[in-house]
Amino acid sequence: MNDSNGLVSDLISVIEIFNIYALFLLFLGGFMIWGVSTGLNHFSKRLMEKVPTRRFLVLQISTLITFALYIFGTITLVVGVLQPPKEFLLAAGGSVAVALGFALKDIAASLVAGILLLFDRPFRVGDRVSFGDTYGEIVSIGLRTVRLITLDDNLVTIPNSRFITDVVASGNAGELDMMVVTDFHISPDEDIEAARKLIEEVVVTSRYAYLKKPVTFAIMEVEFARTLAIRLRTNAYVLDVRYEKAFQSDVVMRVTKLFQQHNIARPYRMNVKELSDESAT
Repeated sequence: MNDSNGLVSDLISVIEIFNIYALFLLFLGGFMIWGVSTGLNHFSKRLMEKVPTRRFLVLQISTLITFALYIFGTITLVVGVLQPPKEFLLAAGGSVAVALGFALKDIAASLVAGILLLFDRPFRVGDRVSFGDTYGEIVSIGLRTVRLITLDDNLVTIPNSRFITDVVASGNAGELDMMVVTDFHISPDEDIEAARKLIEEVVVTSRYAYLKKPVTFAIMEVEFARTLAIRLRTNAYVLDVRYEKAFQSDVVMRVTKLFQQHNIARPYRMNVKELSDESAT
């Protein structure tokens, strides 16, 4: 009998906590949190347009504030509106934890991973990263997922938990500039030093180049187009990661034009007939 009375009393307490007025306040509070987060995102975008050199810093601060807003705002809202008894809060917290552990273990793992990413910072918002076969710019680090935009303008969503176990490479590590690697191949009979100087001339005169960091070369013999070739690997920095492909395209087009003007031959790919004729002789 006492157990039945206790059960009824607990049920009445729960009903009193989750009344219509409390539910309305929860909905209103949740809407306000979402509204503040949306307003913050719009403000940060406008600020980035006005101060493009501080774009990464603005994105990182905005992400951190949004992260804290959702976590602490939700906890404050639930405790402040419902004001549950201590016993109910402990019991509910334990039940929710067990339920989440079994039913939402993947989501819970992503949430924990999101917190680790926030403090460990293997990459930041605005970084150009390679993750598996995906390469693009990080646009948001959320509670559950990381979103990045590829160079083909596709939005890719990746669970946070995958970044804890898999390898991810950051091209700029929070910096605005980034190294861009471009390969050029020439015939072994050509003047390698002349070709290198032409490439360097193009790079340092490009409007996208960041000249506070050096332009370097790695030159070696390789097999290219079924024949021997000299590869000139150019390592240069772009002033803003957003201009990565524009910088690379500018360099390739202008170097190709100069090679043609100076009669610097590229490796010639032999077809099957030429290979058979050569072997016959």
